[in-house]
Amino acid sequence: MRRLFWLAMGVTVGALVVRKLARAAQSLSPRGMAASFSESLRDLAAAVREFVSDVRDGTAEREAELREGAGLDGRLGARPEDF
Repeated sequence: MRRLFWLAMGVTVGALVVRKLARAAQSLSPRGMAASFSESLRDLAAAVREFVSDVRDGTAEREAELREGAGLDGRLGARPEDF
C-alpha cells in the first residue's frame, strides 16, 4: 500500500513539474515574449492615460481656485445674498 501511495505521489509531482516547465518554455518562446511585451505596453498605456486624466482634473481644480482667488469668476466684491 505504501508503494502505491509513493508511486501516485511521484506521478503527481512529475506531472506538475512537467506542466510548470512547459509554461516556462512557452513564456520564453518568441510568441510568449511578444505576448508579454504587448501586455506590458497595454498596462503602460493605461497607466499613462490615468496619470494624464489625474493631471487634467488637478489642473482644472487649481485653475478654478485661482480664478476664484483672483476674482475672475465674477464674484469679487459680490455679497453672498447676491447669489
